Amino acid sequence: MTLNSKILTTAHIVITAIMINAQSSASKLPGDSTLPSSKSSLEKLISYDKGNFKYKVEDYFARPKASAFKISPDGKYLSYKEKDQDKKNHVYVKDLSSGKITKAIVEKDDLIKGYGWLNKKRLFYTQDKGGNENIHLYATDIDGKNQKDLTPFDGVKVQAIIPIKDTDFVVVTMNKNNKQIFEPFKINFITGETTQLYENKDVNSPIDDYIFDKDGNLRGYSILENGLTTKTYYKDLQTGKFNLIKSADWSDTFGIIEFNENSKNKDEAYVVTNLDSDKSRIVLYDLKKNAVIKEIYSNPVYDVSSISTAGKNRNYELDYISYEGIKGETVPVSQFYKEIDDRLKSQFKDKEFAIVSSDDNNDKLLVIVASDKLYGTYYEYDTKKKELKVLYNLMPQLKEEDMAEMRPIEFKSRDGMTIHGYITLPKEALEGKKVPLIVNPHGGPQGIRDSWGFNPETQLFASRGYATLQVNFRISGGYGKSFQKAGYKQIGRKAMDDVEDGVKYAISQGWVDKDKIAIYGGSHGGYATLMGLIKTPDLYACGVDYVGVSNIFTFFDSFPEYWKPYKEMVKQIWYDLDNPEEAKIAKEVSPVYQIDKIKKPLFVVQGANDPRVNINESDQIVKAMRAKGFEVPYLVKYDEGHGFGKEPNRIELYKSMLGFFAENFNK
Repeated sequence: MTLNSKILTTAHIVITAIMINAQSSASKLPGDSTLPSSKSSLEKLISYDKGNFKYKVEDYFARPKASAFKISPDGKYLSYKEKDQDKKNHVYVKDLSSGKITKAIVEKDDLIKGYGWLNKKRLFYTQDKGGNENIHLYATDIDGKNQKDLTPFDGVKVQAIIPIKDTDFVVVTMNKNNKQIFEPFKINFITGETTQLYENKDVNSPIDDYIFDKDGNLRGYSILENGLTTKTYYKDLQTGKFNLIKSADWSDTFGIIEFNENSKNKDEAYVVTNLDSDKSRIVLYDLKKNAVIKEIYSNPVYDVSSISTAGKNRNYELDYISYEGIKGETVPVSQFYKEIDDRLKSQFKDKEFAIVSSDDNNDKLLVIVASDKLYGTYYEYDTKKKELKVLYNLMPQLKEEDMAEMRPIEFKSRDGMTIHGYITLPKEALEGKKVPLIVNPHGGPQGIRDSWGFNPETQLFASRGYATLQVNFRISGGYGKSFQKAGYKQIGRKAMDDVEDGVKYAISQGWVDKDKIAIYGGSHGGYATLMGLIKTPDLYACGVDYVGVSNIFTFFDSFPEYWKPYKEMVKQIWYDLDNPEEAKIAKEVSPVYQIDKIKKPLFVVQGANDPRVNINESDQIVKAMRAKGFEVPYLVKYDEGHGFGKEPNRIELYKSMLGFFAENFNK
């Protein structure tokens, strides 16, 4: 089995999933700085979460003391993040032969978003400013010296990062020349010298994906023509010309995952496609002949889109295919990986595991093991000695026997569709008691789905005796294109019906106290919270809107520049505001225009620097609700973006949320 990312993206659009701290003058703060609730009122809200609880919020949301372990390419070093007393997560490098530990990367005001190895002596890391998502790429030596901002450009976002093996170069895509479109650059990660590799000239039909081989050569690209048609071009290796090989609707999938370096045929690649099927599948494809060679793997129920291949030491053979079903699943292919898979399955039974790091020779592997009751434990695996040993338990304070079960569920929607999801059940529910329920619609909404595994939110709620329902409503990803398309132009309508049908299912199973149901979500989930309180005002006792859309019209108007090429897509997913009939529907499902239907308490949370859902979305709903006499607690953080990333802010958020639920469940 494998651990899958909890946050997914569609093939062509990132709409799923800024600057200053709160002590500036009001005129410089984003949004209306008179609206956020006072510290004392939020402290009063927090005080409602009373009880003799075994675990506190910090047990779930304090970042691990150490995390993000990685092996260096030569296997001589172990890198990891370690938290200091000020909650900063610095990156350290340990020499495995001498045991010497060096601080390589210092986290200051802004979070280290990610980091990794460029070669055996140099690391990269990424940061933005206060959650604004304008990602910069940095490089440093493993002793912390020779640090360099490789993309020192204001207002520019790095999108892809592709280190080129056995060289001093990395290929990145960024919107340096035009904020709306991304272009590829080759950067020397020692000197910082930058060379543009290709021009992305047409903002109306921009290149939205570049395809490189293992040596960093541009071999193909895809163009989004007029926002609606994806055209894939492949380079003829004899002539150097890029030829059109595929034209498809934006909502269909034809994506080159990577070239098959194991083959003598240089035009051979692994491709994910659903052009001739409902579910995405992996095929081996001849790009020059523009033809399928053979199918590698498909599943009748779930999309399959991920593979893992070996490095040069094993001639780039295919190791395994992975996909997300009810749980994460892995299909071993190579003999090397089959032996590892057998060993890990025999050791960890029904838990999920994934190889998260390896040296170039695959002598040392880092494996992370998790489940619905285990946050995660790192293991070291010596492939030559066949020895497995514990490296680090990320959250030793949380005991598996105390955690709640996340149970997969399946039910029929009111119009006959099969809907999947999960419910996390506290022990009280398993003992026959009807418990309060928190309904948690996911973000996105398109192409995203909820997954089985350890979820700190649902476990925190279970520690208070609350169940959590997560519904993969129509438009969710992973269940085929028909299921996803069934939710287009149904946001706030049939997508909400599926959530409501999930609530009815949970009630019918005898788990839930129907008078104590709350709805809470982030991004689209925040929007769904508002729509839930509007569409079915008697179903919910209260709701929490976290960085959610309140007005589809202003949401569209506030798109960041790099979303604008995708606006035609968004019209097909949400609503075409230029069409009078659809604009009418959009107004009907824009919460700010329907606040007269909200009768239950609402708590609103926002990161002030959010580039996806502008703070104006939350300000609007708070102003409108307060104008009609509702007391709406409003938590704003001026050093956060689309969700809270900093530990103190996250802890305050969940303490406030627990207080809000307790106050309203106990009325």
